Amino acid sequence: MSTSTTVVHSARLVSSRDTVADAWVRFDGDRVAARGIGDDWRADLPADASVTDAAGRTLVPGFIDLHCHGAGGASVEEGAEAIEALLAVHTAHGTTRTVLSLVTATVDLLCDRLQVIAGAAATDARVLGAHLEGPFLDHDFRGAHDPRQLRAADPATVERLLEASGRTLRQITIAPEHPGAADAIDRFVDAGVAVAVGHTGADFETALAAFGAGASILTHAFNGMRGIHHRAPGPVVAAMHADHVTLEVINDGVHVHPDVVRLAFAGAHGRVALVTDAMAAAGAADGAYRLGSLGVIVEGGVARLLEGGSIAGSTLTQDTALRRAVIDSGIPLDEAVGALTVAPAAAIGRAHDLGRLDPGYAADAVLLTPDLDVEAVWGAGARLA
Repeated sequence: MSTSTTVVHSARLVSSRDTVADAWVRFDGDRVAARGIGDDWRADLPADASVTDAAGRTLVPGFIDLHCHGAGGASVEEGAEAIEALLAVHTAHGTTRTVLSLVTATVDLLCDRLQVIAGAAATDARVLGAHLEGPFLDHDFRGAHDPRQLRAADPATVERLLEASGRTLRQITIAPEHPGAADAIDRFVDAGVAVAVGHTGADFETALAAFGAGASILTHAFNGMRGIHHRAPGPVVAAMHADHVTLEVINDGVHVHPDVVRLAFAGAHGRVALVTDAMAAAGAADGAYRLGSLGVIVEGGVARLLEGGSIAGSTLTQDTALRRAVIDSGIPLDEAVGALTVAPAAAIGRAHDLGRLDPGYAADAVLLTPDLDVEAVWGAGARLA
């Protein structure tokens, strides 16, 4: 069987490490085969190769979203067809790999939904696996999670969730201050799951202890947790202090102020992962939606619970997060690209094959206009948008 070849040439290639002018990248099948500069791309090129002249545009690795609930009117909880629909929206905006996030529900429902996500991951390279954002969360910092289904972590439930996921559980958010949390963190880490601290009332010391025990992500930093106080620095500063921890940031202009986004990049250099936390209204119209079992109203692109008014996810896409980082927060383009590529890849143990346009890495790429709009998307070597 022949392997398809794609070449993108004459681009400004931007990664987390450098910016290269007049660059080219060659994909053979689903992997990056080679890269270089100038006209060397023409060597040994098959007659049926797909060639894109990217002069005047910027080529970056495909975006990775660690935290996504939906888009295009569809939610992860709704099943396989809905997952396909929401992925199509995010793919068009440059996201080539996604961790599908589930909100709090009964354990039975979570197990069923984990199995659906495992099936999607087996057939669609864009699906990296699942993120359980609950049910082991704090009541007072629950945000848009059903308070009736919150629970303490117990060994039997932890094992059920791990088994149902079929080894595709990539991340779980836990409030570390509650009974059973410490043992759950140990078990999930042993199983290769990235444990995130979030939706938590934990103070600095408690959060730092969780990170010391192996937790390695802060779920949507600044949201669903105590803020930064000069005498009580809280989980965000604990995550900055622990140099193995990745800080998720929802850069939609609503969840986090642009100057606070800049603070996160400065306080955790190379460890910020821009995420969407997108719900069904991303890429769709304002109106009434549901997030799990809870009603949501979206007005002006901002999603809030019908009862209580808590922010209920976002309507963000990754290309908008990139533009906001560069334009509104003044983050250098290479750093902002790193927050969409290498940082999230590292957070889930995929730094060896995702997030870079280097030989041997996945052939995931996004071609951007000078205004940082998405012009073309490749995933696993195939043209997706």
